[in-house]
Parts: sequence; C-alpha cells; structure tokens
Amino acid sequence: MEANRYAGEELRAFAAAVLERLGVGADDAFRTADSLIRADLEGHASHGISRLPIYARRLEQGRINPNPRLAFERKGAVLLVDGDNGLGQAVTFRALQAAYSIADELGVAAVFIRASNHFGAAAYYCQEAAGRGYASIVTTNTPPGIAPWGGKQAFVGTNPIAFGFPAESGSPPIVADLSASVVARGKIIAAHQLGRPIPEGWALDSDGRPTTDAAAALQGSLVPLGGAKGYAQALAIELLSGVLAQAAVGPEVGNLYREEDGRANIGHMILLFRIWHWLEPETYFRTVRTLVEQIKAVPLREGAERIWIPGERRFHSAAAHETAGVPVPDRVRRELAQWGERCGVRFPPPLAGPGDGTSPEKEERP
Repeated sequence: MEANRYAGEELRAFAAAVLERLGVGADDAFRTADSLIRADLEGHASHGISRLPIYARRLEQGRINPNPRLAFERKGAVLLVDGDNGLGQAVTFRALQAAYSIADELGVAAVFIRASNHFGAAAYYCQEAAGRGYASIVTTNTPPGIAPWGGKQAFVGTNPIAFGFPAESGSPPIVADLSASVVARGKIIAAHQLGRPIPEGWALDSDGRPTTDAAAALQGSLVPLGGAKGYAQALAIELLSGVLAQAAVGPEVGNLYREEDGRANIGHMILLFRIWHWLEPETYFRTVRTLVEQIKAVPLREGAERIWIPGERRFHSAAAHETAGVPVPDRVRRELAQWGERCGVRFPPPLAGPGDGTSPEKEERP
C-alpha cells in the first residue's frame, strides 16, 4: 500500500480547518491538529492525523462537544477540571494553561480532569510544559485494553504515563512516554486499518491466546509491559486518572471506535513542577547536562550504534519529517480527503512520490 509525503504545516492547517467546519473553536481546533501532526512528525502515526476521521465522525454525531465550557475548581495545589465532553487535546491544553499559575505560586500543581476524550500522545503536554521550564508527569486512562493479570478479558486501559523535563536551549526536552502495554493500542488499530498482521508478543485474542491478527487483538487484550508489572501500572494509572479525577473507570470508559458506546468520560492527570521554585536554573541545567554526558559515555554493547536519551528520537524524526514530509498511507489519505470534501476543505497535494511510511512504526525505546 502506497504512501505519499505531505508538508506537516499543510496537514496541520487541513486538520484544523476540518475541525472548525464541524463547529470546533479556532484555538481548540489548532491545538488538536497540532497534537496530531506533531505525533506524525515524531514518527508516531498511530496518534497522528489518522485519528482525525474518528474525531470528525464523533463530533458530527454529537458524541464529542465541539465547544465545551470547562469548569475549574481549585483546592490549594489541586485543580479539578470538568471537560464538558470536549476534544481531549483542547480540554487538556486549557487545563495545563490554568495550572501554570498554581505551580508558579506553590512550586507544584496537581490537575485532575474528567469528562474528556482521547487526548493524543501524552508526550505532547510534557513537551509543552518543558518548553516553559516545568517538569511534568501526565497520565490518562483509556478504554479497556489490558486484562487483569491471569484473566483473559480486557478490563483496564493501556493507560500511558509520560514524564517531561526541560533541557538547555538547543537540546530537546527529556520526555519518556510509556504505555502500560507492550505496544500502544493505536498501533494495533493502525495495523488493522492497513490490513497488516502485528508482531508476536503484542496481543492476545479473546480466549487469552497469543495472536498476530490485529482484528483478533482488538477483540482480545494487549500484553502488559513487563507482565504483571504492566498490569499493576495500568491499574495505578486507572486510580490516578479515573478514580481521583472522578471520571469513568475500567469498562465504563467509552471507546470512540465502538458505535454503541456513548460519551467516553476519559480522565487525565497532570503533575506540574515549577523547578525554579526551589532550584536555580544554572544548577538544574548543569546537573542534567552532566548526567546526559555520562550516559552517552557508557560503552556500547555489540551491535548498538548509539545511546539515546528519551525524547531524542522524537526530536530527530520531527526534523527529518519537516524536510522530507509526513508519510500518509493512501487509505488514510482517501478517508481524510472524503472528510475534506464533506467539510469544504481541500486536502493538500503530496510533496513527492510513494514513500515508505505504510508500516506501523516501531515503538520508541530510550
């Protein structure tokens, strides 16, 4: 299946325009589109523009509120946010903006968000915070994807957690974005959409048996990262993002890809740290620089080409795709173009001929 390459800026403008035609406010549309295209640029197409059609369909059906009126309630360092069923990226970014002043005042802010939707890559918010000098931890719960250890039915989500730390000017922020499963569910969805098998060790079918069939995997469960440890991580994040945020939990979390489901009521959690509240920037950056240099100086094992710091791959991938363009599989392009026609928005022309971006990308490793 072919994939042409497209300018990231043009894809961003297209996605934002489609969302605006569906009633989303300009700022929220841009933020959502920016999240999707940044994921594509960084090599994580499972959280990229391929998600736009399902967002558009749910907006059109009224399952997502295009113009949410967020409610904020502050309790000391804690900010409680009701997202009014808005797009996850728009809700989370607005909540993050509101939390900065709390972290500035107290050194830390804890944000718990309910009544939200799929918010894209958790790394996006860590990058945003790091760019403003804040360290952060971001979590979200998701529709059931992992079975309790020893069970065969998905119950808790794949529930990612991301960590972000500022870096000196000219260096990418240190960002680790980890799903509680061996692979993000979005990669299974991408493989299913492309009609491709998935690697062994990614998922189990509905009977709890290993499978390489993406459709069977979506009906079954994903293998937790580290076995029982991954399940424990998923459950902990379910408590943080779901229970503490008063959002849906476990099987109650709605799935955008299930026609019979209602509102998702997904929950998110953000911990925001204003580092300069207790640590001088010069001290922080010097310590981080020394740490990174020491890590890079570790002798390489046989076959390894270099040691990566979490977030570096994203940085280099984005730079490469900014130049060469974002690969969009032809099936995804057709679906996007159809939504463009329905919304009166022209899909941009390709930059070049067929590329190599049709396979589900490899999971980033530090």
